[in-house]
Amino acid sequence: MHILVTGAAGFIGFHLSRRFLAEGHTVVGLDCLNDYYDVQLKKDRLALLQQEKGFTFTPTDLADDAAMDALFAREQFTHVVNLAAQAGVRYSIENPRSYIQSNLVGFGNIIEGCRHNGVKHLVYASSSSVYGLNTNMPFSVHDNVDHPISLYAASKKANELMAHTYSHLYRLPTTGLRFFTVYGPWGRPDMALFLFTKAILEGKPINVFNEGHMRRDFTYIDDIIEGVVRVTMRTPEPNPQWDGTAPDPSSSPAPYRIYNIGNNNTVELGEFIATLEECLGKKAVKNMMPMQPGDVEATYANVDDLIADTGFKPGTPLKEGIANFVSWYREYYKK
Repeated sequence: MHILVTGAAGFIGFHLSRRFLAEGHTVVGLDCLNDYYDVQLKKDRLALLQQEKGFTFTPTDLADDAAMDALFAREQFTHVVNLAAQAGVRYSIENPRSYIQSNLVGFGNIIEGCRHNGVKHLVYASSSSVYGLNTNMPFSVHDNVDHPISLYAASKKANELMAHTYSHLYRLPTTGLRFFTVYGPWGRPDMALFLFTKAILEGKPINVFNEGHMRRDFTYIDDIIEGVVRVTMRTPEPNPQWDGTAPDPSSSPAPYRIYNIGNNNTVELGEFIATLEECLGKKAVKNMMPMQPGDVEATYANVDDLIADTGFKPGTPLKEGIANFVSWYREYYKK
């Protein structure tokens, strides 16, 4: 396969590009290296990718129509995995325009490029945040998700709708992946595990939202990558059982699918912090905080469809995953 991985200098994009390269595919990595978080971390991930045979990098912004059109016409990708996006629920309240540009305009350029250049399968990152006000646990891809509570979540739901339209109109095979709280080595500095680890090692307090009663389906990076690879290799087919009188949101009479990729296990934030303290050998100083706007109290993934269609069930234990992250963090930052 000749694969475009957008967001290749990002957390998931870096690991996914490495996996595809290890399997002998060629990868074009796209990233605009914005400063939402530490650019040096992105450059260090990129430097490792650039040592690999079969990898080329393009410093392109998804929202640049002309550059994206030229890239697709030149490269003639067989597959596209779109991971580039403006991330973060809380930041979407502070800077909504960046989400519109990257997650809506940028995704429009991706899907147009796929349509006009014979891409066999578009796989794209959605998010568990699309479940919004839905409290039916565990979250199922067969549930309605029309009540997002952040612009980030709304932009991801919009990507699913845009993808379905192109699958229907142009028979472009698309698969959306709702990721659940991804963590692990080379992770994002704006995520809780990274923030907590840094603060605890420096003897600084950590902000514990919702008094520590948040629950998250923490999913280790290797499980995410395995799921993405298996889905990428499996081009979606129309669902012959789809019924317009009782429409299933996860499939379609078009070549369109939605999957959750989560650990199928919800963990309270207090337990998560206690596990991190054990791995670090140091206690946290905690600032107990209220819920933040745009946050949901709990996430919990039903992964039955992922298992049925790919034979894969995420399952890395939290303690193992956090220990791997701590080991990487200490080595990378010499702590």
